[in-house]
Amino acid sequence: MKFQQRFKLNERMGILWRHNMAVTLPFSIPEELLLEARRYVHLFHQECGTPGDYAQRVEAVRIELERTGTYWHTQDELTYGAMVAWRNNARCIGRLHWRSLQVRDMRHLSTAQDIFSALVEHIRLATNGGKIRSMATVFAPQAPGQPGIRIWNPQLIRYAGYRQADGSIIGDPLHADLTEAMRRLGWQGARRGAFDVLPLVIQLPGQPPEIFEIPPECVLEVMLSHPEFSWFEDLGITWHALPVISNMRLEIGGISYTAAPFNGWYMGTEIGARNLGDVERYNLLPVIAQAMGLQTRSDRTLWKDRALVELNRAVLYSFERAGVTIIDHHTASRQFMHHEKHERQAGRSLYADWGWIVPPMSGSTTPVFHTPYENRQTTPNFFYQNDPWLENSLGPAL
Repeated sequence: MKFQQRFKLNERMGILWRHNMAVTLPFSIPEELLLEARRYVHLFHQECGTPGDYAQRVEAVRIELERTGTYWHTQDELTYGAMVAWRNNARCIGRLHWRSLQVRDMRHLSTAQDIFSALVEHIRLATNGGKIRSMATVFAPQAPGQPGIRIWNPQLIRYAGYRQADGSIIGDPLHADLTEAMRRLGWQGARRGAFDVLPLVIQLPGQPPEIFEIPPECVLEVMLSHPEFSWFEDLGITWHALPVISNMRLEIGGISYTAAPFNGWYMGTEIGARNLGDVERYNLLPVIAQAMGLQTRSDRTLWKDRALVELNRAVLYSFERAGVTIIDHHTASRQFMHHEKHERQAGRSLYADWGWIVPPMSGSTTPVFHTPYENRQTTPNFFYQNDPWLENSLGPAL
């Protein structure tokens, strides 16, 4: 290969071939990355009370970017960045508690097995016997020009969806595609029931995905019952206690952490009105309405509304009885209004996606329903990523 051809191929990687020897050149720093880094360093030093170190830290970041094409956050920068990402996320109603987030720095882990062990530890620590802790575990950032570490699961704990020959699905329809992708990786399925916990799939850059079973003893689940209906427990409805989102990308100062699972605790309607109530999910409203003896031939009887309320009552009652942290949508809405007040007092703008902030049940009875919000994405923040099994080109054909 001619010298000029080799140079063009490697210029982006900061490598110049001279007389068949590689010579490292300074990286051409992307202007946007340097700008994002400066913005975050300024925010960090301003809000954490260390403005005197700002210029020195910006210069250190610039030099590191020029030398390597990326830069490494200090542990304090990483921790505060994850907190602010929660504070900035426009779709979360629970942001009042953003300062309580516990951040685990796991950037040093380099194998799928070690990452899996850290995820299991996250589940144990965050579950905390039912007294849920808000927590994030951050793995190594995405390297320039390379894919990042990916956790295939949308949440660390989710239930399988098994497609049947007649087109029906046993379990959670939302995860039927993921379940099939896992089966092509060799997973045989568990009990083939409605609430089988999926294994975790972890994929390192340039490597095929690996599958790991979560130890059953570390997954806390709540069997649903009702404060008045004795028959409710016979329905066999269960749900996991811990909601750990694991498929979003954490961005801090232009650096992407493609594997950074985080959790708060459940708001009751997330389970009762969406996971269990949605037609495209477990679709339990007809089952509950029938058990209640409601007239379901006409929507004018409001049978869906009545069944929805009782299903959500069962969720809140069961979690409370089991000693598991959960919040109702009315309390969460009031807390969000407090958060808005605190942000205003701090001189910060609060952005929110109204369609996500308003609870999926009795929305007009909550204060957020009557409050307009500007929906804008700022950084640091958590961003959605494409499903890895749809992009995967390594390992078995998916």
